[in-house]
Amino acid sequence: MADPKIRIEGLYKIFGPNPAAAIELVRQGVSKQEMLDANDHVVGLKDINLDMAGQSIQVVMGLSGSGKSTLIRHINRLIEPTAGRVLIDGQDVAQMSKDELRDFRRHQASMVFQRFALLPHRTVAQNVAFGLNIQGLDSGEVDARVARWIERIGLGGYENHYPGHLSGGMQQRVGLGRALATDADILLMDEAFSALDPLIRYDMQSVLLDLQAELNKSIVFITHDFDEALRIGDSIAILRDGEVVQQGDPQSIVLNPADDYVTDFVKGINRGKVIKVATIMRPATDDTEGPKVDGDMLLEDVARLMTREDTGWARVVGASGAVIGVVSTADVMGSMVRLANDDDTAEAAQ
Repeated sequence: MADPKIRIEGLYKIFGPNPAAAIELVRQGVSKQEMLDANDHVVGLKDINLDMAGQSIQVVMGLSGSGKSTLIRHINRLIEPTAGRVLIDGQDVAQMSKDELRDFRRHQASMVFQRFALLPHRTVAQNVAFGLNIQGLDSGEVDARVARWIERIGLGGYENHYPGHLSGGMQQRVGLGRALATDADILLMDEAFSALDPLIRYDMQSVLLDLQAELNKSIVFITHDFDEALRIGDSIAILRDGEVVQQGDPQSIVLNPADDYVTDFVKGINRGKVIKVATIMRPATDDTEGPKVDGDMLLEDVARLMTREDTGWARVVGASGAVIGVVSTADVMGSMVRLANDDDTAEAAQ
């Protein structure tokens, strides 16, 4: 990875009356439950070390109480760390002055919340304009940006409606538009789609992916849904009890879960939507014919293409466009079936 946009080093957060003393016990190996039972302190985060690339979507996921929301709130210093550093382009957020932090929140990092956090007495246009007004932009610039983003998030015609008149999905579009309108480099999304119905949630994921393809923001996305993490994440960090148990791209996590906790997330996943065809390709041969498929193409998409074109083989190409391998229909279909059977076998053995 090139220099990360966000680097988190040795981050601890202890909630309680004396966190400075409690952190020493945590470092000595006292468990989260022991800290709560015997010491009346809650371990929110324990020695978090993460590098988050710029212009990508970093998903942080885990079950309730894993520390994921606590973590994201350290990035814009809504929560003060007990120890450790949060570096944005090399600058430690924890060391920023009040003025520096205010400027950082106004211009560099925007946040989208789970419960929308819209101002109910303001219209859609006024909500989208909120951050721009705080930035002190002139009214002409504010109006132009608001108009652009309302159209971009698909709410043209709703400018003068109030949040209470909108569905949950529409309200979250307003929240997303408000965050994007400030043109911040970093977008922090804390369970942003969790309150939505499944179909609306899927639609909002698509909106986010389309916008990211256009804007290339540095996005930190919190979720407890592994399917959502796999769909949108360029990289995934999985937390348990305030600690990172695994970090990597979706394919590496699905193929090589670090422990039983991660394995439980992986169970039942349609791996054809995660595994890239280059993972299963054979060495290229000169006489193989068939359509060319990108090495990053997912098995499910390759299977669909090969079935549609009624071909027994496909040639896998790399970034340069050169053929780097081949796959047969049997390779693709067999891999998806084998991966599914591997899950069934492992579950039966338990």
